[in-house]
Amino acid sequence: MKSPATTDPAALPVPGPEADLDLTAPAPGVVGAGAGGGACAAVGAAAGKVKAAVKAVGKRARTGTDAVPRPRADAVRNRERILAAARDVLVEFGPAAPLDEIARRAGVGNATLYRHFPDRPALIHHVVLFGLDRVTALAVDSLAEEPDAFAALCRFTHAAADERIGALCPVLSSDFDHDHPELVASREALEETIEALLAAGRTSGLVRADIGVGDLMIALSQLSRPLPGTGCFDANVFVHRHLQLFLDGLRAPARSELPGSATTLADLRRKTM
Repeated sequence: MKSPATTDPAALPVPGPEADLDLTAPAPGVVGAGAGGGACAAVGAAAGKVKAAVKAVGKRARTGTDAVPRPRADAVRNRERILAAARDVLVEFGPAAPLDEIARRAGVGNATLYRHFPDRPALIHHVVLFGLDRVTALAVDSLAEEPDAFAALCRFTHAAADERIGALCPVLSSDFDHDHPELVASREALEETIEALLAAGRTSGLVRADIGVGDLMIALSQLSRPLPGTGCFDANVFVHRHLQLFLDGLRAPARSELPGSATTLADLRRKTM
């Protein structure tokens, strides 16, 4: 269940044909009856809403950029290495992270880094896109490949924690453009895909009904951040343990009544603006 704290940039895959993924097809190995069958039907129904949005981000889901024209495979790998390294260095050092260190960890020269990202704001913008689109792809894969909706939710949540979105959020500067059209499109695709994941769980009776996308993302963000005053990577020892405790609390039937109402990502944006 537990994954390493960082992603080895050399192990990142070259983008595949995510744009052609048919989310309405049954997941392999899912039976047609019981909780698995209910989850499969729910996945198909919910995924119909998000199929177009996921296809729109599929071409950049693992590159952080539009793929028209499609870049050479070596250029894609360099870009992925830079983005993965930049994510980890930004988390470790903050928004003033040394670009030389990013290039070193990515295994590329400074000229290659600047050829892809001409300045620091452009790099940070694409790091965030890279993370959002990879998390969306994780949700899509979890829906398609897991035997039931709760297994899909657990797989997604643990894998998303390793993308370090929550740990990255505090390093974004005040002038970061949260409303850039690319970011808006990626956030919407992520929200709709996670809603499909939760809807599959609710429909199959495996996930409690009083949970929204915002509730899941708040917990994921808070539980995946390092503790104040500690090494950035030390918290990973506890992240997956505490995430599983949280996920067990999402199982249906609910053991208690939650105060308030389910939180959406729109609620979070209103509260943080």
